[in-house]
Amino acid sequence: MSLTFTLDPAVTPTLRDGVLSLWTDVSNAGGAVGFVAPVTAEEIRPELVKHLAAMAEGRHRLLVGQDETGAVAATAFLSFNTHRLMKHWVWLYTVMVHPTHQGRGHGRDLLAAAADEARRFEGIDAIRLTCRGGHGLEHFYGSCGYKEVGRVPAAIRVAPGDDRDDITMLLPLG
Repeated sequence: MSLTFTLDPAVTPTLRDGVLSLWTDVSNAGGAVGFVAPVTAEEIRPELVKHLAAMAEGRHRLLVGQDETGAVAATAFLSFNTHRLMKHWVWLYTVMVHPTHQGRGHGRDLLAAAADEARRFEGIDAIRLTCRGGHGLEHFYGSCGYKEVGRVPAAIRVAPGDDRDDITMLLPLG
């Protein structure tokens, strides 16, 4: 089954809780989305609130993928640059597919939907994202058209003695 993607859905309590649950489940399954397992929804909630506030201010846009039951199965946040010399590209943050939906092509579908939406934004030429080394994510993003454009060795400390590279990827939209 495919997912249905929506940009800027109404942020109802059901949607908010669905995104929070997704973020918690992805993190606890080992996903590299800003937290290290084990983590609770209450630990993630403040970060989600920051994203929702940025949406209310028009700085972030939310792309949601829902499964056939309407449950939140995938998300990504597109973030506009505020620097006057960097307004021609957007950041892609918190790219997630629920563990029960992984391996079905939904990650590729999510990235394609994000690129399609970014192309509709006036003046946007590219998408940038960062990913945590050690998961092979740069290979996945590479297979979706992104190119590695930067790497900071050992910039992310997931645990004492476990430092990972911070990898920057770019997708030109032209």
